[in-house]
Amino acid sequence: MSSTIDAPAEARAVNPRAVLAARNGVAAVFALNGLAVATWFSRVPAIREALGLSAGRLGLLLLAMSAGALVAMSTAGLVTLRLGPARTVAGSTVLVALGLTTAGLSASLGGSLLGVVIGLFAVGYGSGTCDVAMNVEGAAVEKRLGRTIMPRFHAAWSLGSVAGAGLGAGAARLGVPVGWHLPVIAAVVLAGTLLGVRAFLPAPAETAASTDPARHRRALLATWREPRTLLIGLFVLVMAFTEGSANDWLAVAFVDGYGVSEAAGAAVFGVFVVGMTLGRTAGTVAIDRWGRVPVLFGTIALAVTGATCAVLAGSGPLAVVGVALWGVGASLGFPVGMSAAADDEDRAPTRVSVVAMIGYTAFLAGPPLLGFLGDHLGILHALGVVPLLLLPTLALVPVLRPRAR
Repeated sequence: MSSTIDAPAEARAVNPRAVLAARNGVAAVFALNGLAVATWFSRVPAIREALGLSAGRLGLLLLAMSAGALVAMSTAGLVTLRLGPARTVAGSTVLVALGLTTAGLSASLGGSLLGVVIGLFAVGYGSGTCDVAMNVEGAAVEKRLGRTIMPRFHAAWSLGSVAGAGLGAGAARLGVPVGWHLPVIAAVVLAGTLLGVRAFLPAPAETAASTDPARHRRALLATWREPRTLLIGLFVLVMAFTEGSANDWLAVAFVDGYGVSEAAGAAVFGVFVVGMTLGRTAGTVAIDRWGRVPVLFGTIALAVTGATCAVLAGSGPLAVVGVALWGVGASLGFPVGMSAAADDEDRAPTRVSVVAMIGYTAFLAGPPLLGFLGDHLGILHALGVVPLLLLPTLALVPVLRPRAR
């Protein structure tokens, strides 16, 4: 069963040039958001060193970013409905840029833990809101194109992550302080995003500022009672944990577990995001040919194999191969889950918001859980929880089958 999108007739009537321009604008926004987030993650070892944190305390610090993102999930759907995706993405990226700058300067200049926490919360809130808005816009573009494109938007996010990881590794090797590195990237991300959103599709009438908040809240509550939406959310939660645990801890795990340098640890994180990028780029073709369900079964099996190898290989080079497989295997879960939540465009903002809120719980619980396990087992072995969670998730894959129109 192919998952090629069956766009409604009115969606096909939109100016094709405007749709292609919107596609490029959405891809650019995804890429820049990935650049911002990966820039932070690539410098986590440097932040840990600057603040003198144990694994457990580092996990609690990372919780600030996850908490900001989770709080954003409760408001992002309404904000997107009222302001439209373009203005929502622009405003939330301002928060991301301010947060990155605050975190970098706080860690580099004064070693202020509170300043880093505030900055990370702002990054999390801004990125979480942007995530919902750009996925809603991406789903609208996907409908109008009439084919699967969402994984490629997330591939653009991964390309931005590759750039962020590469720049982070280079900055670490050259000894560039995070107080310089993070603010410069924040400025680039903000400027590029403000240009990208200018190409977004015009907001439909129902997303105007006159949208009734009470009506939206009722729709949101009704969405929380939809079994399919909740099961998609549970699937996205595990896939977000699979991806997020690598984002948070791979660099540190290889520094501590395999004795590599900080720059090499950032490079290993780069291998993961390269795998994510390749999986998302090829995934659109695979999904259109074989459908969501068979492709997801295959990629999750790759993620289980890769994560297990990365943790248990005992050899640095073999573990890096496992990281690459882990990245490919984790690549499609989050974007396909978002696409499945947005199958009905009219309900997309509320359903994407609910699925994202459930999924982002992994980013909230993941860092302290792995940090706690890391204090007792070491960070590398703590990552062994990833394949253990993935295996039962295979039972949820059929829920993502596209609904018949």
